[in-house]
Amino acid sequence: MEIWINPACSKCRSAVQLLDAEGAEYTVRRYLEDVPSPDEIRAVLDRLGLEPWDIARMQEADAKELGLGDWPREAGSRERWISALAGHPKLIQRPIITADDGTAVVARTDEAVRDAMGR
Repeated sequence: MEIWINPACSKCRSAVQLLDAEGAEYTVRRYLEDVPSPDEIRAVLDRLGLEPWDIARMQEADAKELGLGDWPREAGSRERWISALAGHPKLIQRPIITADDGTAVVARTDEAVRDAMGR
């Protein structure tokens, strides 16, 4: 299991604390420093069953600067969104846990973290 975190994020810190309290085995990826490639983002999106616009943090300054709110949310724009996430990792929703069964969850709640641990 791997968790993508920003240590400055309270939701990420809570998820890590819960994983530790439950004795879970996991790897931490500080995705702002170890930026995921477009291929890695595609793989996580497939595991999540989501599209890139579903995991974009639209309130971030980078999102506003890029004008993401006006970008089409359709298959033809998918690669543009993925490139934006790879180029501006602050835009990626967090934390994301990739579970051992090949799925992933956006683990913003204790329930989502526990769900990932049970997979």
